[in-house]
Parts: sequence; structure tokens; C-alpha cells
Amino acid sequence: MMRLPDDQTLTTDGLPATGQGRVLLLACGALAREVLALIRLNGWTQFDLQCLPAILHNHPEKITGAVEEAVARHGGAYEKVFVLYADCGTGGLLAAACERLGIGMLAGPHCYSFFDGNAAFEARGEVTAFYLTDFLTRQFDAFVWRPLGLDRHPELLEMYFGNYETLVYLAQTEDAGLTAKASEAAARLGLPFERRFTGYGDLAAQLEALAAA
Repeated sequence: MMRLPDDQTLTTDGLPATGQGRVLLLACGALAREVLALIRLNGWTQFDLQCLPAILHNHPEKITGAVEEAVARHGGAYEKVFVLYADCGTGGLLAAACERLGIGMLAGPHCYSFFDGNAAFEARGEVTAFYLTDFLTRQFDAFVWRPLGLDRHPELLEMYFGNYETLVYLAQTEDAGLTAKASEAAARLGLPFERRFTGYGDLAAQLEALAAA
């Protein structure tokens, strides 16, 4: 089993595959910890995991090209490739690319939805909620605070977050330290805080279905 890099490495560099396993899981670096936990828990030796840099989360226009390049470079070494991204802001381009390449991908608009459960997330219709996951809570400064310039221009806070009504922390794990950190992030943004334990949500269900197939 591969050793998980630190969050900063997952953010900027991603995670290389080990070259073992029949099915390549091509994932966002923000999902590395959860995917590896599920692989260990279920003993899925057929899967190999490669992660693209998680910072692509902030540049969704680059995701489709990065996935296509990784499939072209590494996909031939595996029986199957499965993409562990949802749409993630690509406007349907990633789904179209996966269909053209003949590979599957996660269902849902983004990780907040599939962690919460796509059906439940759609039913909630929370258009004024700002979401954090475990990874984004740990990397709040790198993905939110600094990229938006709030470390240099705190006066921009109202412009960016004035229309949000709450910060919802979708927790994959029971971790009091992460809950405190997410609550602190809500306070920094001036938003009420809600924690919702999701576990791995539809990510687990879709990987279970893939393993069974």
C-alpha cells in the first residue's frame, strides 16, 4: 500500500500510481486519503490510485485536459480506468471526454454532493451554503483564504461571502480537531457553522460497485 503524502504535496503535485493493480483510479488529490482508506478497509487489491494535484479544484477549466493527458500517458498499462472526479465545475466537458475515451467517472456535480449523497444533496437545495470537506478544512488557507486575497485584503470578505448564509462542514471522519478548525473557518468568514457527518457517501458506494464489477 502506498504511503500517503502530506496535504501540501497532494495539493501541488498529486500522487503517483504504484504500477500495481488492474484498474487505475484517476482521482483529485483532495480525495487521496478517503480513497486509500476505502481500499485498505475493503482489501481492494485490484485498484491502483493516481491523484492529480488538488489545486485543480481552484482551476476547473484545467481538469479535463489534465485527466485526458493522464489517461493517454498511463491508461494503457491497466485493464480499466475510472475517473474519481465529479463534474467539478467543468460544465460537462469532463463527462464528454470520459464518454469519448470510454471510461467511467463519479456521478454528481462535485465532491460536496457525492460525499453528502447525490440524492440527499439535490433534495436539500442549499444554494446559500459554503461547503468544506475534511481536506478543504485542513487546507482552508491554501484553497480559500489566500487564493481569494483575504490575507491581504480582508475588505473583500463581504463581496465574496455576503450572499452565503452558513458554512456547512461535510465531515468524512469523526475528528474533534478538524471540527474545531472548520468552526474557526466559519468564524473567519462571518458565517454560522453547521457540521454534517457524511462519511464517504456515494464515493464508497460507487467504488463498491466498481469493485464488484
